[in-house]
Amino acid sequence: MHELGVVIEVIKTVENFARKNALTKIDTLVLQIGELSSMIPRYIEACYPAAVDGTLLKDTKLKIEILPGNAICKKCNKVFNLLENNGNCPNCESKEWDLLCGKEFMIKEIIAF
Repeated sequence: MHELGVVIEVIKTVENFARKNALTKIDTLVLQIGELSSMIPRYIEACYPAAVDGTLLKDTKLKIEILPGNAICKKCNKVFNLLENNGNCPNCESKEWDLLCGKEFMIKEIIAF
């Protein structure tokens, strides 16, 4: 489970941001995770409490937003969700597409008091 290591790095990043901006309390951390990324949201949620224990984020709520794995068809230019359509364009059934989004993993928002 590589999610724990990634969460620890996110925590370090947020703590550094908090120190630089004189934040003493963070209420919510919002992460965006693409549905095609290698991060599994339920694993992130599962390891988060242990990872924040003893840190500035110990009482912080975690919110995860899932971003769709969308592609654009090279033949007909239709934008579609890869997972929902098994990698085939629902318009022309082509398997030739360019990935638009879905591999993201980022800190979207740090909500502080």
